[in-house]
Amino acid sequence: MSLTDASRYYQRWTSADSTRPAKVAALAQSPLHELDFAACLAAETDASGQPLPLGRAMRRLRNLLVCTIIRRDLDGQADLHEVVTAMTRFADFAVQAHCADVYGEMTAAHGVPVSAETGDTQELMVLAMGKHGGAELNVSSDIDLIFVYPDDGETQAGPGQRSLSNHEFFIRMGKKLIAALAEITEDGFTFRVDMALRPNGNSGPLAASLGMVEQYLIVQGREWERYAWVKARAVTGKPADIAALEAIVRPFVFRRYLDFGVIDAIRNMHAQIRAEVNRQERLHPDRSNNVKLGRGGIREIEFLAQVFQLIRGGRDSTLRDRSTRATLRLLPEKGLLSADIVEQLLDSYTFLRNLEHRLQYIDDGQTHTLPPSDADRDVVARWMGMPDVPELLAELARHRAFVAAQFDAIFADKSEGEADAETNVECTDPDNREAIEARFAALGYDDPASAAQRLIATWQAPKLQSLPEASRQRLVSLVNMALPLIATTAEQSSIGSQLVTLGCLLDFLEAIARRSAYLSLLTEYPHTLERVIRMMHASGWAAKFLTRHPILLDELLDDRIHNAVFNPVTLAAELDEQLRLAAGDTERQMDILREVHHAQLFHLLAQDLAGDLTVEKLADHLSALADVIVAATIQAVWQTVATRHRDVPRFAVIAYGKLGGKELGYVSDLDVIFLFDDDDQDAPAQYAKLAQRFITWMTSHTSAGILFDIDIALRPDGASGMLVSSVQAFERYQDSSAWIWEHQALTRARFCAGDAAIGEQFEQIRCKVLRKERPADGPLKPEVLNMRKRMADAKPNRSDLFDLKQDAGGMIDIEFIVQYLVLQHASTYSQLTGNVGNIALLKMCGELGLIDEELAAHAANAYRAYRKLQHQLRLQGQENARVDPDRVSMHAQHVIALWNTLFH
Repeated sequence: MSLTDASRYYQRWTSADSTRPAKVAALAQSPLHELDFAACLAAETDASGQPLPLGRAMRRLRNLLVCTIIRRDLDGQADLHEVVTAMTRFADFAVQAHCADVYGEMTAAHGVPVSAETGDTQELMVLAMGKHGGAELNVSSDIDLIFVYPDDGETQAGPGQRSLSNHEFFIRMGKKLIAALAEITEDGFTFRVDMALRPNGNSGPLAASLGMVEQYLIVQGREWERYAWVKARAVTGKPADIAALEAIVRPFVFRRYLDFGVIDAIRNMHAQIRAEVNRQERLHPDRSNNVKLGRGGIREIEFLAQVFQLIRGGRDSTLRDRSTRATLRLLPEKGLLSADIVEQLLDSYTFLRNLEHRLQYIDDGQTHTLPPSDADRDVVARWMGMPDVPELLAELARHRAFVAAQFDAIFADKSEGEADAETNVECTDPDNREAIEARFAALGYDDPASAAQRLIATWQAPKLQSLPEASRQRLVSLVNMALPLIATTAEQSSIGSQLVTLGCLLDFLEAIARRSAYLSLLTEYPHTLERVIRMMHASGWAAKFLTRHPILLDELLDDRIHNAVFNPVTLAAELDEQLRLAAGDTERQMDILREVHHAQLFHLLAQDLAGDLTVEKLADHLSALADVIVAATIQAVWQTVATRHRDVPRFAVIAYGKLGGKELGYVSDLDVIFLFDDDDQDAPAQYAKLAQRFITWMTSHTSAGILFDIDIALRPDGASGMLVSSVQAFERYQDSSAWIWEHQALTRARFCAGDAAIGEQFEQIRCKVLRKERPADGPLKPEVLNMRKRMADAKPNRSDLFDLKQDAGGMIDIEFIVQYLVLQHASTYSQLTGNVGNIALLKMCGELGLIDEELAAHAANAYRAYRKLQHQLRLQGQENARVDPDRVSMHAQHVIALWNTLFH
C-alpha cells in the first residue's frame, strides 16, 4: 500500500468517483501554492459540462486540493511552505468568492449599504485571524474570522427592496457567508468557521463597525486579544477602509514603548492553555502528545515569536509580520535570539507542523494529538519517515524538549524563588525603621542609618503610596534584589559610594514606578538590574540620563551594548529608513531621532564606563553621531516644508565650537550656522523656514526627551543677523566685517551636514580667511587678549578649586594659544588651517619652531589631562569641572609659561 493510500479520507474521496484519481494526479504535477483557483473552480462542472453552483464547486475544489496536497506532501514533492501557502490562498479565494456572491444577493434584496456620514458605499471587511491571517493555515483547520464594516447608515433600497440598517445588513451577510463556507452537504464543507475572536466574543454582534471596534479595543481590549490581533489580515474590503482599520488596530497591538509586561500576560495565557490540555489528557490518556498546545508544542514557538513582536513592534515596524516563520527569521539580525537557536526553532516548527498535518491526513480531522489506534500511529510514523512509533516519539520528545527549554528561558517566572522578596517585606514598612536599618547592616552597608532613612523616604513618596498592588509587589521584589547588589558593586569598586548609588537607584525606581513595562523588564531580566546598578555606581550622570530615558533599559538586556562597533554610515542608513517609514508623522519622526540618538549615546556611555574608549575617541564618536542626527533631521524637516521649491535643498549646516572641533561631550550643545547656495527667488524664505524648523525639531521636548540645545550666535552679525546666509554673503562678511574673535571661532569650524558642494565652498572660504596676512604688530594679539579677559570676567571662579576650563593655565588658554598661532602664521604655513584638533596643532607649531617644542608638548599633555579630568567630573554629575589645584599645578604652570612667551 502506498503512503497516500493509508489516508482513509484520501481513499474515501478518490474511490467515490472514478475520475478523481486522475484529477489528483494531474493537479499533483506542479506546485500548488501558485495555483489558479478561479480556473480550477470553473473546471468543476456537472455531467453535462455545466458549471456547478458556487457552494458545490467550492467544496469539491477543496476536497481535490486537500487530496492533492496529501499526495504531494507524502510523496516528498511539497514542503511545509507549499502546503500552508496553498491552503491560505485557497481560504482567501473561498472567502472572497462567497463574500462577493452573498453581497450581490443581499444588495439585490435590500439595496447597497451607504455611510450616513460620507455617503460612500460600504463593503464588508473579512479579517482572517490565526494561522489563516499569518498565511500558515493547516490542511484541516477551521478559519478564524472577524467581520467589520466601515460606518453606520442604511441601504439605498430601490423598488421592491427592503431597506436595512448597515448593521443589520452586514450581520445577515455574515450569517450567509458562514453558512456558505461551513454548512456540511453531500460534498462536505469548505471551511469550518470560528467567530469567537470578534469583539466581545460569542456574545458580541456578528459584525461591528470601525467605530465599534475602536471603542472596544480602547476600553475593553484584553492582553490575549493583542496576541490574536497581531495576525489580523483583511481578505476583503476597500483599501481605504482596510487602512483605516489598521490605523485603529496598530496602536492597540503594538505599543510605542517597549512592552515587557506582555511576557507575564503571555505566561498567564499559556498557563491556562496548559491547564486545559493537562485536563484533557487526564480525561483521555489515549489522546496525549498534543503537538499544538502541549509543552514544547507549536503554540510555544508561536508565543516565542510573538512576544518579541508585542514587546518591540511598536518601535520596529519590521517586526509586525504576521507569519511565525518570517518573524523568527528576523530575530537574529535584531540581536534578539541567536541564529543557531532560531534555526533549531524553525526545524522544530517544521517537524511539528508536518506531524500535525499527518495527524489530520488520516481522516481530514481537526486534531493535534497522536491517534489512539496503534495502526494509525504506525501510519503516522511511516509518513514522518520513521521506522516505528518509538522512534517517532523519541524525535518528537527531542523537539519538544528543545522548544520547551527556549520557552522557559523567556517565560519562566523570574520572581519565583526570590527569597528576599518574601522574607524582607518588613523592609517596605516605613514605620519599621529598626528592621530596615538591620537589613542594611547585615548587608555590610557603611552607614545603615542613612541608607535606611533614604529607603524610608522612597516608600513614603506619594507616587509609591498610590501604586497598584501588583506594581508595588514588583517594586518590593526589585528593591530587595538590588540592596545586596549595591553592596557587592561598591565593594568591588574604588569609586562611588553605596549611599549615592542607593539614592540614584531609588530615584530611578520611583521615576518608573508607574511604568509597569519597565518594572516587568527588570523583573523578567534580573541581570539587567545588576547592569543598571553598576552603571549608576560608576556615573552619577549616567544615573540621571537613564532616569530621564528609562526606555534605554532595553539596551542593557545583552552584551550588544558593550560589543557594538559605532558605524556612522550604517547608523545613517538605518535612521533614514526608520524616518522614511514614519513619513508624514512629525511627532513620531522627532521621537525616532531622539530614541536613536539616546540609544547610541547610551552604547558609547557603557563602553566609556567600561574603559573601552579614550576621551578623544569618545569625542570623535559623539561628534560623528551628532553629524548623523543633524543630516537626518535636515532631510526629514525639508519634507515638511510644503512650499519647498526643489526636492533636495542646496543648504548646509556648518559646525563650530566643540562639534566643529570634534570634541563633543555627552551634554554639549551644538554651535552651528546655516548656509545656502540657491539663486531661486524663494530660496532665502524657504531655507529660513527649514532652519527654524530644524531648531524646533532639535530643541523641542517630546515624550522621548530633547536632542540638542542649538546655539546660532556665531552666524554673521550675531543675534541681529539673518538666520541663514548665502555662501556669497558669508564670504563677504568674513572678508570685510567679521571680528577677530569670529576668525578665532573659524579655526574650529567645519562642514557638518547637507549639501557637500556648499561644504567644499565653505572650506575654501575658511582657509582663505585663516591664511590672511596678519602683521605681528597688528590688532590680532590685543584683540585675542581682550576677548580672553572678557571671558574670564564673565565667569569668575570664586572657589578655592581650579576651574579646568576657565582659570589661567586652563583649557581656554590652550585653545586661545592655538587659535592665535593659526591666525598669525597660517599665511606662511598653510597646514595650520587643518581641522586636526588642538593637541595636533600644538605639536605642529612646535615642530615648525613657532613655539618652544618642549613647551608645546607640555601644553598638549595638559590639554589631554584636562579633558580627561573634565570628562570624569561630568560623569560624576558635576556641572563645574573644578579640582584641587595641587592635582594640576604642573600642567597649569606649563600652559601659563607658554602663554607668557606669546602674549607678554
